[in-house]
Amino acid sequence: MPKDVILVGKKPVMSYAMAALMQLSNSGTITIKARGRAISRAVDVAEVVSKRFLSGNAVVKSVSIGTETVGDPPKNVSIIEIKISGKPGKKQE
Repeated sequence: MPKDVILVGKKPVMSYAMAALMQLSNSGTITIKARGRAISRAVDVAEVVSKRFLSGNAVVKSVSIGTETVGDPPKNVSIIEIKISGKPGKKQE
């Protein structure tokens, strides 16, 4: 998995938000991914990062949703990818 991807699971939102801030300061762009029940947590992470911590300094570039087949027997699971770009301290246009 690439370094700029944060896979959201069962940890608290702030754990993922801090990881996202560190990655944004290094690369300038991150992708937050989640599937199933963690989708709402991924949206919370994106909102905390872009609105609370980096208000005006980060922008959500794209959001994509889809379905993935996992397990045996196969089950469909929803997935989401949220791309955020920006750097702490730099104003985005």
